[in-house]
Amino acid sequence: MYALRENRSSRSLWCNSYLLTGLTCIAAACAAALIYGAITAFGFLYVLLGAPIIAATYVTYRVFFERVNEKTIEADDLSRLHLATVEALATAIDAKDQTTHCHVRRVQLYAAGMGKVFNLSASEIEALKAGALLHDIGKLAVPDHILNKPGRLTTAEFERMKVHTTVGAQILERVNFPYPVVPIVRHHHEQWNGLGYPDALKGDDIPLTARILSVVDCFDSVREDRPYRRGMTREEAKALLLRGAGNHFDPKVVNNFLINLPRFEAEIAELNLEQQGSTSGECESRSLIEADIHQTKERPSILAYDQIKNAHHEVYALYEIARTFGSSLDIEDTLSILVNKVGHVVPFDTCVVYLYDDLKAYATASHVAGKNAQVLRDRCVAPGEGVTGFALSNRRSISRIDPKLDFDGIHLGEDGEYRAMAALPLVKDERLLGAISVYSMELEEYTDDHMRLLETVTRLASDALFNAMHHAEAESHAMTDPLTGLPNARSMYLRFEQEGARARRTKRPFQVIMLDLDEFKQVNDTFGHRTGDKMLREVARIIQGQLREYDFLSRYAGDEFVAIVQDLVGEQVEELCERIESAVAKFSLHVRADHDARVGISVGSATYGIDGETLDQLLITADQAMYAAKSSHKTERRARLEANVEPVMDLNTGKLTSAAIN
Repeated sequence: MYALRENRSSRSLWCNSYLLTGLTCIAAACAAALIYGAITAFGFLYVLLGAPIIAATYVTYRVFFERVNEKTIEADDLSRLHLATVEALATAIDAKDQTTHCHVRRVQLYAAGMGKVFNLSASEIEALKAGALLHDIGKLAVPDHILNKPGRLTTAEFERMKVHTTVGAQILERVNFPYPVVPIVRHHHEQWNGLGYPDALKGDDIPLTARILSVVDCFDSVREDRPYRRGMTREEAKALLLRGAGNHFDPKVVNNFLINLPRFEAEIAELNLEQQGSTSGECESRSLIEADIHQTKERPSILAYDQIKNAHHEVYALYEIARTFGSSLDIEDTLSILVNKVGHVVPFDTCVVYLYDDLKAYATASHVAGKNAQVLRDRCVAPGEGVTGFALSNRRSISRIDPKLDFDGIHLGEDGEYRAMAALPLVKDERLLGAISVYSMELEEYTDDHMRLLETVTRLASDALFNAMHHAEAESHAMTDPLTGLPNARSMYLRFEQEGARARRTKRPFQVIMLDLDEFKQVNDTFGHRTGDKMLREVARIIQGQLREYDFLSRYAGDEFVAIVQDLVGEQVEELCERIESAVAKFSLHVRADHDARVGISVGSATYGIDGETLDQLLITADQAMYAAKSSHKTERRARLEANVEPVMDLNTGKLTSAAIN
């Protein structure tokens, strides 16, 4: 009966479990026969002489069974210890893979239930229970950034992921389980159509236990949220199994699992292991023995599990932060990423990132997220002012300070008062870039762990922010003349394309004006190039002052400037040119006690659509007009020198459509 129930051969069951008991029964029967014969032949009193022998036999038999009982208890204790060790290892694996602790419990229950549905032997069911716990042990050999990558794996990454089946089997081979766990771990990613791994087994060549685990593990894992995808609903997971039946999964296993799913889910609900709302800290950690007897006591290992999971989550979060920071060189994007990633590692109600300006000697709130964002946006903080100012001036992190010190004179909203804050400087190679401050209305304080994470994030952010600032500076220099601060020739070509498109769209022309300094070489030769550079900057300022704020002025080359102006026609252009010439002619740069440097300027213009439609065409026309004006100026200067007469220029600006605003 026992052999049939356990699906074992009678001979092996007899040899392993009943041989010694049988020999003992035969010996007892022989002893009973001898006693009966002695009573018959010699009488009952004669048999009493053998009582000591009978007593000795009884004592020996009792001692034997006591030792057997002790061995049985010891074996049970070792079995429980073995199972507890397996559970502890499985817990660490699940934490590394960022799954909830309830996942393996549910898979274990599904697998054991399916083993009974398919009438598997007791050893195979035990193997399924252990396999449900340890099937992903090989993921210890897979890097975290591959396990939790928020996107499709590359071919190389997928090949690395596949090793977890063979590595897991190699690890468990050394354990020498008394039931077949290794085939489950090695083959639980084989597919019914032969396209799985690691051995590309097909159909019934795949162990039934591995086929069962493949189905139940897929069903439960796809219903959990992971960093790289959202969890499926129950119906979506069932549809996934049905689509894969006969292709990815054994169709018989899929059908039997879906038929028995309501019964399995009732058992899961009874044990408080439901999918929805279960987190590692909420679901109860139970061994298989505890589940069988419906105990509800929580295990202390939950705390250790959370510690392990949080550690791996921290590593993954920091990896993602480092990866994301490298994806943009835009300052605004970098600040947005910084605030977003800070929210992944510490809680806050408001987060403010300040950028420090060396010239102005204060920091400005460049990015604000959370409550009171409108109030705090563009706020300025000087080093030493409030908690954030302290972090700026001392270049070190600070917390456990009353947040009110950071809001002196600022009226915050009605959302509540901040109870905790932390401020950290953003520093790169001794250069102060700014600071980040986080505020919370819920936390009592930001702990040492919070500060450790924030400091790690700010180090990564400082590198990214420095690169973004350096890129912005380089980009600005690529479009700006470093001497005068005006746009350069490259920027001029881009602006011309914009104005050309506008003119073609609106049918309204614009003018390109060429300006070249007169007698500038004499200033350089007489007073030196430093004075010449200063003269260029001052002339640029004067010219820009005669233009409207929406007009465009660039330094073209050497002592030449080009302006692009809109909505001027005929005499208005001439009046603008005369006004610029007059303003420059009146300016003198004091060099030393009795010497002033002076220059003149020659101006020529060309009109888009009349003198040409490309910048080169218009520059040639404007240059010709400018040189004509320069020649005229030389003639006038020569005549004045001969007559020894000071220049007099009478400007009438009444014909201009718009006077200068500067």
